[in-house]
Amino acid sequence: MKVRVLVVDDSATMRGLIGAALKRDPDIEVVGFAKDPLEAREKIKALNPDVVTLDVEMPRMNGLDFLERIMRLRPTPVVMISSHTRAGTEATLSALELGAVDCVGKPGPEQAASEAFGDLALKVKAAAQARVRPYETPRCATHLPTDYRPRDGVVLAIGSSTGGVEALTSLFAQFPANCPPTVVAQHMPAAFTRSFAARLDRVSAATVTEARDAEPLLPGHIYLAPGGTHHLTVRGGDQAFCRLVSGDAVSGHRPSVDVLFHSLSKLSRPMVGVILTGMGRDGAEGLLAMRQAGGQTIGQDEQSCVVFGMPRAAHEIGAVRRQVSLDHMATTLLDLCAAVPAPVRSH
Repeated sequence: MKVRVLVVDDSATMRGLIGAALKRDPDIEVVGFAKDPLEAREKIKALNPDVVTLDVEMPRMNGLDFLERIMRLRPTPVVMISSHTRAGTEATLSALELGAVDCVGKPGPEQAASEAFGDLALKVKAAAQARVRPYETPRCATHLPTDYRPRDGVVLAIGSSTGGVEALTSLFAQFPANCPPTVVAQHMPAAFTRSFAARLDRVSAATVTEARDAEPLLPGHIYLAPGGTHHLTVRGGDQAFCRLVSGDAVSGHRPSVDVLFHSLSKLSRPMVGVILTGMGRDGAEGLLAMRQAGGQTIGQDEQSCVVFGMPRAAHEIGAVRRQVSLDHMATTLLDLCAAVPAPVRSH
């Protein structure tokens, strides 16, 4: 069965470019086009597409307002198509928090459409397999006790991809101000990670920033890998610190979860590795290396994942000690970081 897609964009040129990019994939059928949300609403009812691609800025109704209505009344996998401007970035992050499965940037003035939409078909096919749920108004964040103390030297490492914006937002909204030092590799375009870090910082009692090279890892801080340009690793002895390294994509991504996890597996310190919702296999081998080095390893369970690709891959190779639902993830991780022993190294 082909993945049936409805393309929604107010620009006829952009509709044509998106449609052409999707039609090149034999597993995708573009069943219709709509120039605004009102037309899209009728076509969704008539065509019942598997996936909708949705522009953010459109006449007659804002794309975010329309997305919220879709997710409340007729949950459907949605891939957002947005500009990489600051306004476009903020809107796309809002869309991902509302339940959009993924996002793709529109081509810039000097960028070929084939380059901009090169991974669109792959993301649409992944979205068709996503587990979408009716949107609910976010509940007030419940921060865990302020007297929480992580074990000395512990580092918490998290990897995520498709569905990660929602998952990380929910997770860090529950972290206390003195959470364990936490490093995160989320698959995300370069233009998005700084804004995403700022949004996470607003919902969390901890301090969330985009990671900088040579920055020390401190309790109460969460470090998000910069998108697109470098891999985030952790180095150091008594004092761990961030190291941004250049290099090709690994496991298809930069930043790569595998690179982050492998770097931690080489350190003699207590560590907890977590693999959240996402498409593909990035992070599975690195999480296995962490487990083999004595680290505690957690995978998000299938029922709470948007896409159970990365956690499934890690579970299948024995990298995951325990599967946990997103609702219980914060408590589980913080408890582990308070109790996790340091790995025992043979000499």
